[in-house]
Amino acid sequence: MFGYRVPAPDEAMLISGGRRGLGGAPFRVVTGHGKFVLPIFRKTRFLTLSMCESEVTETCVTRQGISLHVRAVIAFKVGNDHESIINAGQRFLSDQDQMSVLTGRIFAGHLRAIIGSMTVEEIVTERQKLAAEVLDTSKTEMAKIGLIVDSLQIQSIDDGDVGYIEAMSAPHKAAIQRQAQIAQAQATQASVEAEQVAARNQAEYARQTAVVKAEYSAEVERAQAKAAQAGPLAQAHAQQEVLDAQTDLALRQAKLRQQQLVAEIVKPAEAEAERIRVLAAADAQRMKIQAEAAASYDRVALDRMLIDQLPQIVKEAAGGLAGANVNVLNGADGLGEIAAGLVSQGLTILDSVRQNLNGQDSPDGRRPTDSSANGSGNGLLQLHARKDDKGDDGRVDVD
Repeated sequence: MFGYRVPAPDEAMLISGGRRGLGGAPFRVVTGHGKFVLPIFRKTRFLTLSMCESEVTETCVTRQGISLHVRAVIAFKVGNDHESIINAGQRFLSDQDQMSVLTGRIFAGHLRAIIGSMTVEEIVTERQKLAAEVLDTSKTEMAKIGLIVDSLQIQSIDDGDVGYIEAMSAPHKAAIQRQAQIAQAQATQASVEAEQVAARNQAEYARQTAVVKAEYSAEVERAQAKAAQAGPLAQAHAQQEVLDAQTDLALRQAKLRQQQLVAEIVKPAEAEAERIRVLAAADAQRMKIQAEAAASYDRVALDRMLIDQLPQIVKEAAGGLAGANVNVLNGADGLGEIAAGLVSQGLTILDSVRQNLNGQDSPDGRRPTDSSANGSGNGLLQLHARKDDKGDDGRVDVD
């Protein structure tokens, strides 16, 4: 907008014209915001609030009279308060580069004064103390011109060709060198020990490697030997299995042959023996039947023979009575009874002969013939008639 001015964040806007600023300042200070400025009637200028740097290189004499070349760097800026801005604006607004020049001169003077009250040893060993004293002595003076110092750094201290600082540092250098040598010796010893440890480790590793290689070689040899034996062992196992199979086959063949022999010889022999036994039993049965049939035939023949000879027996019995003294008491009836008795006796004799034939067997298993039955060898029964000693009762006794 026309007439509206805004300062940068690191700037202070100074408006001159019109009414005065704070404390009777010839200008008003604006920071952090804009301001409407009447053109022609008001004039606006800007003062930097950013960090500035000033370098100081000065030859200073210590309390001991030794000249030292000191190099320092000062970091400063315009203060943020209105008083500092007004002080700095009144002094440096037209030529702001003069802030660095003036600051360097101020600090050079204070630096010579402070170093003149100190020894070289204090300056060298207590640089921070030197910087703090310089800042403290220059603070009031810097505040009057509206500047504040953020830091002071002593970058270098050199005595030129005097060699004081070097001589001062000689004992320390010797101690440092001695410590360095000790450290070097310790480092060398540690290195040697480390090398020895490394050598021992290498030797141990080589030994372990050799042991492992030997074990591996032994294992390989055992495996090779085992592999070399595997073939014969497998062949032996195979042969053993073949022999076992052949033995089993032989046993089976022997068992089969035994079964064949039993089937071909023993069973036929047993069958033949059974056949012979059965035939013998059948033959014996047949002979028994034949003997029984023969005996039955003999009985039938004997019965037939006896029946055929019965008339002859009766005749012989009657003939036996021819010389006997027979008394017939009751005439014809009595004679008939005698004849009937003879016939009855003949039948009785026939039954007795049959029973004897059934109860007695000849030594060869056959029934006795009629010749053994009658005892006379003529196949006829003999009828004996005798007369009783008394004979007066007229009875006939037949033996």
